[in-house]
Amino acid sequence: MLRKIFRFLFKLFLWFVALSVFSVLLFRFVPVPCTPLMVIRAFEQKADGKEMHSSHYWVSIDEISVHMQKAVIASEDDTFLTHNGFNFKAMQKAYESNKKGKKIKGGSTISQQTAKNVFLWQGRSYVRKGLEAYFTMLIELLWSKERIMEVYLNSIEMGDGVYGVQAAAQHWYHKDAKNLTAYEAAGIAAILPNPLKYKATNSSGYINRRKGKIVRLMRYVQLDYNAEAKDEK
Repeated sequence: MLRKIFRFLFKLFLWFVALSVFSVLLFRFVPVPCTPLMVIRAFEQKADGKEMHSSHYWVSIDEISVHMQKAVIASEDDTFLTHNGFNFKAMQKAYESNKKGKKIKGGSTISQQTAKNVFLWQGRSYVRKGLEAYFTMLIELLWSKERIMEVYLNSIEMGDGVYGVQAAAQHWYHKDAKNLTAYEAAGIAAILPNPLKYKATNSSGYINRRKGKIVRLMRYVQLDYNAEAKDEK
């Protein structure tokens, strides 16, 4: 009996690994059409008696302003181009501050956020965190940094029913993602910790201060997706 259970669990594990690797390889080349969060938000809107609405338009990395790419690195993950998926110093800092009851920027990297948004559900359970680490390692292994950035900027929530930078640029600034200025890009990046609460335009004093800080930090971001490959050579 135990052998049958073990055999079943082992087969289940192999199927999970095979399907997860297949899905990561697929999205290395194919645009991500929908994320679990988009579905969850739609059901939440329906449960609240609201009209279900969602804006999501995929664009290639070449159609996304360099300012936007620099803005999310400056605000969310300043070691994105050099780490292997995890920033352990930031994670430790977040853990220590959380123990003291302080609120600071979380320790999740852009790679971790991409893995969570594309393949998983929202939550803080150890199971989801473990799966997040697994998918983070997969995308770091099978995708380039440029592809991770492309998927990230096309998938994350950037407003109420607004997903991806093209929809966000149209929603907040009535323009395409490729035409975002540095300050506009900083405005979108500034609300990412809570895009349902904050606004990129007509912002609060707190968000305006974040915009200014992000713009200053963007000056130090050297956007070179080939840097890691050059180092390996």
